[in-house]
Amino acid sequence: MKPIGGGDGGVGGWDSTESDPKTPRVLTALSQVLERLIARNDDLLEEWIGGDDALHGFRGAKAPGISVAKYLERMHRFTSCSPSCFVVAFAYVDRLVHLHPGSLVVSTNVHRLIVTGVLIASKVLDDLHDSNQFFARVGGVTKREMNRMELEMLFLLDFKVSVSPSVFKTYCEHLEKELRLAEVDRKSHHHRTVHDSFDDVGGSGGGEDIETVTDDDAPPLPSPGSVG
Repeated sequence: MKPIGGGDGGVGGWDSTESDPKTPRVLTALSQVLERLIARNDDLLEEWIGGDDALHGFRGAKAPGISVAKYLERMHRFTSCSPSCFVVAFAYVDRLVHLHPGSLVVSTNVHRLIVTGVLIASKVLDDLHDSNQFFARVGGVTKREMNRMELEMLFLLDFKVSVSPSVFKTYCEHLEKELRLAEVDRKSHHHRTVHDSFDDVGGSGGGEDIETVTDDDAPPLPSPGSVG
């Protein structure tokens, strides 16, 4: 099945950011939506009484050091996934929380949900896709865990992994809207910062790793294109 979207596998008119032509704008939008979601849900987690957590199989002992944005960029850089796969993966995660309202997407499960969703989406959308072992190496998990999470997500979705063009368009429009709102907020914040203070605004600290994987020092990767 061909990727949904324009041209060579891009997503409509936002194939890349203005600052980095190699990074699709969809990744920027998706990371902003997910990071805002997990920030809210992490605050709710201690008081959350939502019943059984259907997503417990994706939860790690602690939140990985690598940010959602860097994790998405890493997957885009090292895998052969089309940008459309990331939109469809987002649709899968959204379906999961609607099908299982007792579950929350939080900092300890979001990375595993992402890599699993993109893996499944690549098999649905792309004519050629990377193996499960390849995804495991890029995502910082074992092949055994990757296989288990793929099967678990498929069962949680009731194997309903098809996304119609109209639904796909709706998710693209939602992500585009969120990106525009974030850009407006960022410009507004920059305006206030310049006029209120000359102090530098510090960036986020901490390491950039998930399990044994870092963003800058990628492990040796097998050749892409095999089917796992």
